[in-house]
Amino acid sequence: MVNLNELNEAQQCAVKCCDAPSLIIAGAGSGKTRVLTYKIAWLIEQGMSPERILALTFTNKAANEMKERIARQVGEKESSRLWMGTFHSVFSRILRYEHEAIGFSSNYTIYDQTDSKALVRTIIQEMGLDDKVYKAGSVAARISAAKNRLVLPSQYLASSQTLNADRAAKVPATGEIYQRYMERCRMAEAMDFDDLLLYTWLLFKNSPDICQKYEERFEFVLVDEYQDTNFAQDQIIWQLTKQRQRVAVVGDDAQSIYSFRGANINNILRFRERYQGARLFKLEQNYRSTQTIVDAASRLIAHNKGQIPKDVYSRKAVGEPIDLLRCYSDIDEAALVMKRIKELHNRCRVSFDEMAVLYRTNAQSRSFEEVLRKNAVPYRIYGGMSFYQRKEIKDVIAYFRLAVNPHDEEALRRVINYPARGIGDTTFGRVCDEAKRTNRPLWDVLASADALDLSSGAKKKLRDFYLLIQEFNEASATTRADVLSRLIVDKSRIREEINKGRDPEDISRQENLQELMDNIASFTAECIEQNQSASISHYLQEVSLLSDVDDDNVQSKEEGVVTLMTIHAAKGLEFRAVFVVGMEEELFPSPMALETPMGLEEERRLCYVAMTRAEEFLTFTTSKSRFRYGKVEQMEPSRFLQEIGLYGTSRREESHFQPRPQIQMRRPVVAPAPAAPRRLSSVAEVVSVGVKKDAQVSVVVGDVIVHERFGRGRVIATADTGMDAKATVEFENAGVKQLLLRFAKFTKAE
Repeated sequence: MVNLNELNEAQQCAVKCCDAPSLIIAGAGSGKTRVLTYKIAWLIEQGMSPERILALTFTNKAANEMKERIARQVGEKESSRLWMGTFHSVFSRILRYEHEAIGFSSNYTIYDQTDSKALVRTIIQEMGLDDKVYKAGSVAARISAAKNRLVLPSQYLASSQTLNADRAAKVPATGEIYQRYMERCRMAEAMDFDDLLLYTWLLFKNSPDICQKYEERFEFVLVDEYQDTNFAQDQIIWQLTKQRQRVAVVGDDAQSIYSFRGANINNILRFRERYQGARLFKLEQNYRSTQTIVDAASRLIAHNKGQIPKDVYSRKAVGEPIDLLRCYSDIDEAALVMKRIKELHNRCRVSFDEMAVLYRTNAQSRSFEEVLRKNAVPYRIYGGMSFYQRKEIKDVIAYFRLAVNPHDEEALRRVINYPARGIGDTTFGRVCDEAKRTNRPLWDVLASADALDLSSGAKKKLRDFYLLIQEFNEASATTRADVLSRLIVDKSRIREEINKGRDPEDISRQENLQELMDNIASFTAECIEQNQSASISHYLQEVSLLSDVDDDNVQSKEEGVVTLMTIHAAKGLEFRAVFVVGMEEELFPSPMALETPMGLEEERRLCYVAMTRAEEFLTFTTSKSRFRYGKVEQMEPSRFLQEIGLYGTSRREESHFQPRPQIQMRRPVVAPAPAAPRRLSSVAEVVSVGVKKDAQVSVVVGDVIVHERFGRGRVIATADTGMDAKATVEFENAGVKQLLLRFAKFTKAE
């Protein structure tokens, strides 16, 4: 017996509506899955056969969770008869039944992403195209996008707009690659994941009798996360429901954040235009977050024009004020978040696994990983890997290691043919065989490559690599880390290789490389200020302590660890305490999003998703400066902070030097950002760290200073005079540092 009394009034109305198309707008934490499962159970209890119900989800996890809940309502036997699963699994099942109509055998193979890229790569090679320009991943992504728009190869090749876009991207042969790819897949009796949608649409379009059969079979269709559907998925749903129009879609337009994957928010915004007489149900009670968090998120999303208005509320307590940490720099930001995590853990009894740090880009994880590791706070990277374990970072670090020690065999093996320089397995195998035969290091064999039994071309490629690494090695003894790192990524062609693609994965790799280069520039500047070695060797010593991941103690623990993740990866999750970091213009919102109104609205929805992951504690951070593109850049607070309604003294401005009140969440005034500190200059010229010649400023014990990167601190000791004058400073968040005053960038606090 389905007990609808367990639902609130809005949920009950959504469940009971079975005679009209239904658009169920389920706000964050409003019990979306609960409504879907009760609705399916209700349909079965009302006499509908489970085989006549189709429920489409985006993940197997969601489908399995719903099946388990339905089984508790109507029994395992009934729930097992449902047509329920992901779009791809359900449509694959239909295609196997109807394989003859599309000219495939019933045993067709399904290619995963790796298989698809491999086939694209083979076709590129067969066509004699430059695989440095026609990167398999990028071309495969363009083909995938075309399929999700239901554009066949013939239409692709006939579209001047598409061809012009390919020419602009310097890949004009993409249409021909697409055509050959489809032909080869059909010859191999194979479909990729996009084909499962494309061929289902073609099946229903070209075989009206088959389409009618499934329209009649599925008496009721339900779709989860409808705001994430792409054009192809929406068209297939329409094919299956246009006659009966017995369909219920569930989603939240305010959480549509996957346009880069092809998701089209207009599917949910225009649902009632397509399905005349459709009923709208709004699930507006949030069971997850406090009223303070719900109100703040609602104020933010109200600035979007493209939305279905809703009045989300919570019956939980008003809750804790929202914190805004105004940080001096990204270094200060990471330290403050770490301190706040410890405070919540120790004072508020929030366990580590109830806390998450959310950021806009993967590259932002580095500073938080470093500070958490140094302070023995356990963490894990959700849905990704540690910064220093990412391929592009390990590749660059391998070059750094060779620059310091050319005999590093593992580093040499990793990059001898990356980026591709024509040193294939056969050539390198000869080098390895000679090293083993003569019991010499690989580096020594490379030094005498001309003696190997190889073609002149192969010998030249080995000699060129040897000379390249030798150049880096000679420079490493006298060149600062920031200068040498730029030389290495440019002359090795790693920067050129990484900067080629424009797909989301490519952009993420580019951001990671830039973050590494910024980190090295920041490291160099700090070493100069603290009168320490700024060599690449010193940098590698620091990195080795951070990249030596202890699986047992930090990364792989599933309980008792702080979660670090992108906001995109956080959708659907919830935490007692959430930190949304990097709230600055051109970081969040991102630069690309600012190019169009639609892009900005999606960024705002992304911020809304981040906020609504929090149950009790929500903290934002914004930094006054960040090390970007090799120098310190002044940052502007994100416009979203003003739209949310944050104002007042920030927790960042509290200190044990000058205690001040805690930040509160109020409406609607926003406090101005702290004035930019007066930049102190040095006696000596050091262009790369932005220091100019000027008079040296003196400090005495007890002075409170504001450092450009380390924040506020008190001078606890001084030493020497003139050019060698030093000050030991205890910073609030960055710890104790000894600064060489002629290079230090700080002001005296007023």
